[in-house]
Amino acid sequence: MTETKFPAHLFAEPEPDPDTLANLGPLAALAGTWEGTKGIDVKPTEDGAASQAYVERIVLDPIDPQLNGPQLLYGLRYHTHIVQPGDVATYHDQNGYWLWEPATGRILHTIAIPRGQVVLAKGKAAADARSFSVKARRGKTENGICSATFLEENFRTDRFDMTVTINDDGTWSYDEVTVLKIKGVAEPFEHRDRNTLHRVKPARRNPVMRGRRRKAASPA
Repeated sequence: MTETKFPAHLFAEPEPDPDTLANLGPLAALAGTWEGTKGIDVKPTEDGAASQAYVERIVLDPIDPQLNGPQLLYGLRYHTHIVQPGDVATYHDQNGYWLWEPATGRILHTIAIPRGQVVLAKGKAAADARSFSVKARRGKTENGICSATFLEENFRTDRFDMTVTINDDGTWSYDEVTVLKIKGVAEPFEHRDRNTLHRVKPARRNPVMRGRRRKAASPA
């Protein structure tokens, strides 16, 4: 008899529902393409805190179900592009995933920023929740923050908190706080961002469902 090298239950994959849009729990309301024209960024400058208005476009596309052995996740891949009003130059760019685990109610939010920083934030919510929060902490391995050398030494990120609210008019809003330790400054700085997003395009189906639709529409 061949000895099993790894626990069998860690490789027992469930059969997922292929329709991601039907299984996103509280993330379902975020699917689609959105724009927000009244964003406010409270950021550090050499003269102290300063407010900057911004215009945002964010695309959140459903991905196919994801499996980690018995763990089943449904999610949205996103890309956020932000400019200052009346400008075309990138003010902020960010991509990653929003993930929902139906079995536990866990929400995972990944962030990748092209200045040398990645974040994994986590939270928990009911499937029908209209508001939910995620958080990350520097030094954590389950919901941590990792920064390249310059940021770590000069603008160290110690904490990230984000709350998303689904509004009754079909929009959604976020309010996030990033706590920075700026070199040479005694007190931590709360870098805040908030915006309300309006849908400009409906959600796409995930790749498996789009493939099934194409196959069904093809001549026999």
